Amino acid sequence: MLITDIIQAIDQQAALHPDRVAYDYCGKTNTYGQLKAASDAIACAIADRNLPADRPIMVYADQHFATIAAFLGCVKSGHAYIPVDTHSPNTRLTQISEIARPAMTIATSELPINLPGQIMAADELGRLLATPETAAPNPATRANPVIGGENFYIIFTSGTTGQPKGVQISHDNLLSFVNWMNDDFDLPAKPRMLAQAPYSFDLSVMSLYPCLTAGGTLVVLPKDATSDLGALVRLLPDLRLNVWVSTPSFMAMCLLDPNFNAQSQPDLSHIFFCGEELTNQLAGKILARFPEAAMYNTYGPTETTVAVTSIRVDDELLSKYPRLPIGYAKSDTFIDYRPGSTHEEDGQIVGELSITGPGVSKGYLNRPDKTAAAFTDNGATRSYATGDLGVVNDDGLLFYRGRTDFQIKMNGFRIELEEVNHYLNAQPLLKQAVAVPRYNRDHQVKQLVAFAVPVEPVTDALNFTKTLRGQLSSAMMEYMVPQRFIYRDNLPLTPNDKVDVKALISEVNHNA
Repeated sequence: MLITDIIQAIDQQAALHPDRVAYDYCGKTNTYGQLKAASDAIACAIADRNLPADRPIMVYADQHFATIAAFLGCVKSGHAYIPVDTHSPNTRLTQISEIARPAMTIATSELPINLPGQIMAADELGRLLATPETAAPNPATRANPVIGGENFYIIFTSGTTGQPKGVQISHDNLLSFVNWMNDDFDLPAKPRMLAQAPYSFDLSVMSLYPCLTAGGTLVVLPKDATSDLGALVRLLPDLRLNVWVSTPSFMAMCLLDPNFNAQSQPDLSHIFFCGEELTNQLAGKILARFPEAAMYNTYGPTETTVAVTSIRVDDELLSKYPRLPIGYAKSDTFIDYRPGSTHEEDGQIVGELSITGPGVSKGYLNRPDKTAAAFTDNGATRSYATGDLGVVNDDGLLFYRGRTDFQIKMNGFRIELEEVNHYLNAQPLLKQAVAVPRYNRDHQVKQLVAFAVPVEPVTDALNFTKTLRGQLSSAMMEYMVPQRFIYRDNLPLTPNDKVDVKALISEVNHNA
């Protein structure tokens, strides 16, 4: 059944099943009743502050229950939330605050720096969660939830100049996605869904709202576990999942555990991948482990609300396509080539994909120049020029063929190489540097390699790289820091005296 209001659908689950588990963090559980009470209390506390109506709220977010309660509290009070991961460097916090100009910041743990505007500190948030009924004795009288075209959340992605871009997703954008997920894939009732991606990454939304609106349980795998194979192997048997959501790379990591299979996860019925390319080889391994599960390859930029295409991957598809398609567009969405972008390649028409439909964002927060360059208003609908190259078959089946610019996907994260270069060249230890991707044979980016010209000759490359990594990690997200550094006296140039990036890409991939 189609839903018309995200918050109403979640609160209805609390009214019907207050004791049902909504959130499971490594065995620590919270119910729908607790989620409603906590989010109501936060919403009332926000309303009492008389914030400007059109301003978002930044949430310094970890993966604990308080974070999703804060998200819903923001939306119930009429404000979009901006999730910023607690592992973010201070520079990114400052940048997002300067661009977004949030009305306030809610901290789920202690903020590492002072930020402008009002602050709901972690201890105040904790008190609200401890006694939510006292904090919100009659929350309905102060409810003013986000509706229609109003922003529901804003996720910041990588930008080309070192400045991240805030993608505005409205209530109706999200509604289009949630209804598609809950109605088109025959998900089990009240599903236990994996919540592994950080909440600052839009893949997290693929679990978050489809699960909560359906009365399911979000089963959290925290970042500490996902970065430690030993801890991950210990936790996997206890998940008892119905629905798996992750990048292909994370699933590949889990498959290192030989006991991770249908016998250890007997209730796993659906597997969804998004965020990066799913290879034929990996898909085959997954089907061998989970032969009865329905596995879907999906695709969609943050700007079009998580995902807009899907295709079920089975043995027949694997035998037919060495490089897997990214699927068919959902019924309310149209995907075609951006005008003037096509060329012929190996007998196929390749062009930049343009997406039109109700999931398309209104644009980037406080960045009208970037919005105008990528979005088109068609009256009743909007279109987004993705920068992704693709092939659209006569029957509408899509195939991904790379990028038109210097953006890459690695481990599901979207990375602007120009942003990485910006930070590299800001380092006082370096005269010049450029980052290039190293691919595997399945066209996936497996490593980010930096070619760098140091200011002084490097006598101890190991310690020099350690120092450089430390400086970069304080300025940029961890996943953007190159995994390998190659030091040179100079970098190759094109006839126009620009760094010959293509030559460096060829070198690092030829020698891979």
